[in-house]
Amino acid sequence: MRILLAEDEDKLARYIKRGLEEAAYTVDLASDGEEAIWLAENHGFDAAVLDVMMPGRDGFSVVRQLRRQGLTFPILFLSARHEVENRIRGLDAGGDDYLTKPFSMEELLARLRALLRRQRPAQSNALCVGALQMDLLSHQVQYAGQSIELTNKEFALLELLMTHAPSPVTKTKMIEQVWNQHFDSGTNLINVYVNRLRGKIETGKAAGVSIRTIRGVGFALVDHKES
Repeated sequence: MRILLAEDEDKLARYIKRGLEEAAYTVDLASDGEEAIWLAENHGFDAAVLDVMMPGRDGFSVVRQLRRQGLTFPILFLSARHEVENRIRGLDAGGDDYLTKPFSMEELLARLRALLRRQRPAQSNALCVGALQMDLLSHQVQYAGQSIELTNKEFALLELLMTHAPSPVTKTKMIEQVWNQHFDSGTNLINVYVNRLRGKIETGKAAGVSIRTIRGVGFALVDHKES
């Protein structure tokens, strides 16, 4: 899942970004309101975590504009202001939750999971390709009834492949969505991670799911029982 994080305090932004990435989210970071709006308008996000007080446009103004544009992903406000009036302003502006500073990373993650559960129908919290199943909220993966242990990057890469299956995913999209970088044709990073995933999900041949190389394009997750 891809999260928009807008926070102008560098130390706190890095702390939150690291915590979200450790929970297997892909994070795009904005340092002010205008950048947050641009990212939201040009990329697809599952949720956003926005600081209220940012340079230029504050979080409330950002959310009002995003809602006017029809962007409906859940938004969690962060603020040092504890007053009830500010919480009401945030919710009335179009936010879905309001967390005051200081906070624990565990609580932020729990609130984010709750927002995602409410936003997505129960059936869409899970991905399924053949005997391969992924729970997007609990970050659990099972293959033919057996649990598979994945690193955060492996999970994010498999989520991307499962979301688009059986269509191929380009290497450019992989590097941008999972690592939030621009693709370097000289890197071997994607091949390394794809081979790791293959080693974990292609051991049970009876289940019939594999990652196919599409030359000149990228990779596709396919269920051979349906192909």
